[in-house]
Amino acid sequence: MNKNVVGWFEVPTSDMERAIKFYEAVFGYKLERHQMGPLDIAWFPSVENGIGSPGTLIYHAEAYKPSMDGTLIYFTAPSGDLSNELARVEPNGGKVLVPRTQISEDYGYMAV
Repeated sequence: MNKNVVGWFEVPTSDMERAIKFYEAVFGYKLERHQMGPLDIAWFPSVENGIGSPGTLIYHAEAYKPSMDGTLIYFTAPSGDLSNELARVEPNGGKVLVPRTQISEDYGYMAV
């Protein structure tokens, strides 16, 4: 197998403007917004044949509902160790539930 199992991910939001502002502020990259029929989406940057899976924020009032239940998505942090990104979460309206935690020397750190 030469591909990751996950093809892409979608993060539901009830407020696209707020979500775009948050993710751009925390990670320091630009999301690309599109309308696809009734769907309002904002693509996270991706690299073809890169490690990980591409994804999008998505808004559709009837079809997608944000919640605390369900799958967790772990984003790759541009800083590599999460420190810069985690410092920007709360000032931009988010909440860190699990602080920076080392997975292993080989795999680095995670946070929720």
